[in-house]
Amino acid sequence: MGTLTLRPGSLAAAEPDARSSFRRLRCGAPIILLLALTLVGCEDKAQSQAAAPPPLSVTVAQPVKRTVTDWDEFTGRFEAIEEVHVRARVGGFVNRVEFTDGAIVHAGDLLYIIDPRPFEAVALQAQGQLDDARAKEELAKRELDRGLTLVQTSAVSEQVVDQRRQALQAAHAAETQAEGTLKAAQLNVEFTHVLAPITGRVSRHLVTPGNLVQGSESGATLLTSIVSLDPIYIYFDVDEPTYQRNSKLWFQGRRPSSRDTANPVQVALTGETKPSHEGKMDFLDNRLDVSTATLRSRAIIPNKDLSILPGQFGRVRLIGSAPYEALLIPDVAVATDQSRKIVFVVKDDNTVEARPVVLGPLDDGLRVIREGLKPEDHVIIDGIQRARVGAKVTPNMAQTQGGDKTPPGAKP
Repeated sequence: MGTLTLRPGSLAAAEPDARSSFRRLRCGAPIILLLALTLVGCEDKAQSQAAAPPPLSVTVAQPVKRTVTDWDEFTGRFEAIEEVHVRARVGGFVNRVEFTDGAIVHAGDLLYIIDPRPFEAVALQAQGQLDDARAKEELAKRELDRGLTLVQTSAVSEQVVDQRRQALQAAHAAETQAEGTLKAAQLNVEFTHVLAPITGRVSRHLVTPGNLVQGSESGATLLTSIVSLDPIYIYFDVDEPTYQRNSKLWFQGRRPSSRDTANPVQVALTGETKPSHEGKMDFLDNRLDVSTATLRSRAIIPNKDLSILPGQFGRVRLIGSAPYEALLIPDVAVATDQSRKIVFVVKDDNTVEARPVVLGPLDDGLRVIREGLKPEDHVIIDGIQRARVGAKVTPNMAQTQGGDKTPPGAKP
């Protein structure tokens, strides 16, 4: 087995070399640590740069500038211009019903036939009485002529001539009376054919054949009803503040009064988001309702397709201002911040700014902005949910009616 032998000189010679190596290691440690920290910092910076998201892409548009007119909106109800309750004018048994329930009828169309035979018999009797009266009048006239001839020769006295003259007058009166009786009888015969007095849509028949109806002399029986449809009225109530504002505009010459001008109106039916019918003002009442402080108003609406029925509701838009220049944006671009309305605007450095605005009415799908915007502003219309105030974005200009300008930094 071998033995390790150390010489005294060799250990002494090795100590300086060990101390030198340790000293070099101790002096180089800070440099190695600094280098390691630098490498870690660079790696973290590179990772943070790689994780930073790109600017959000949003769609922007400039406000549309055009001439608009404000409209006031009211709830109204349609009513027929003409409405008739058809009643029997003579009594008797109903023979036939000559119309289809709910159909369109025209003035003069036959609706009901009431048994005319009793009235025809009365008319025939009246005709006989008239013929008798005419014969008596003719005889009285001849006797008077004879008397006038005989009185010249004193064959008859003046008294006889006067009596014959009075008899002729009585015969003439009897003839007139008989003519009236005949006309009344003929009217009753005519009334047995119940005709439509107006053009419109008829209701259902309320009396079936075989039933007895009463005439106008003893409480006429209701047979059916007819309402006209084209054109049609819509009644609505204007509140007092709106009436006062419109009156001021009229005094200032900025809006014509609906009393003497057929101002245009637009009507949207129930379930419609846009007006589908146009008309004009037709009537304003002469006083405000004391219980509701509203003014009853009326417009007339063409109804060529007969789609509107009396009793329907509609939203009436009435001209509420003179034409004026306004800025408009899509309504979806308007956001709510507590109690105020705001829009998000992209500035020249592509950062987002919240801009308070004062809104006006909707006009052809766009919202009127009364205050808060300028024509050259770029409003975010798509992506407002992702937009943050002060954050950078990538704006993309939308094709709008207001122009085709591209903001600085935006993609065309």
